[in-house]
Amino acid sequence: MELAYYSDYAVRLVNSEEPARGKDSLTSVEAVRDLFGGNQSAARRATDADVTRFRSVRARLRSVFEAADRGDETLAVDLLNSLLLEFPVSPQISGHDHRDDDGRPLWHMHLADHPSNATAGYTAIAAMGLAFHLTEYGVDRLGLCEAAPCRNAYLDTSTNRSRRYCSDRCATRANVAAYRARKRLEADRSESTGRAADSAQRSSAKAER
Repeated sequence: MELAYYSDYAVRLVNSEEPARGKDSLTSVEAVRDLFGGNQSAARRATDADVTRFRSVRARLRSVFEAADRGDETLAVDLLNSLLLEFPVSPQISGHDHRDDDGRPLWHMHLADHPSNATAGYTAIAAMGLAFHLTEYGVDRLGLCEAAPCRNAYLDTSTNRSRRYCSDRCATRANVAAYRARKRLEADRSESTGRAADSAQRSSAKAER
């Protein structure tokens, strides 16, 4: 498993809140545990106290994406480095139960869970995964959805660095909104041109009289 995979931990946590819509799904210990996905052994460590701690980390991770989205690479890196220092990881070589055709373990790097509490473990993995993604693909690959009022975080893995939306749904909504805006502008211009033509005709008629 590539270490950049763990960057999804950061995206999931950041997107548990939609500030512009006033939505926040991170309101219970069950919601915290859901963020761990298939890592249920780590999820079971979560307690009610982790709800507040996760929200604090979420704000800091969003700041990383906001800085990257503004093009402030230095700030994005500084903010991420502060998380890496505060929540260190324990990398390990793991084979799990995966085997190659010859029956040998498929060794790969794995980020071990921090033992102190659920928040520390999750943050360590999320921050390190995001750091690997940033250094591998560039700061400009961290973005915030341009489809207002969404602003969900996303990781751009497109070949030409062209991603602007967090999902196909937001992309479609933005395209529809842009199309309607163009049609309104065309209608307004047509109406304005029509009024100008009518005014010119009236002026010409008066001149002839």
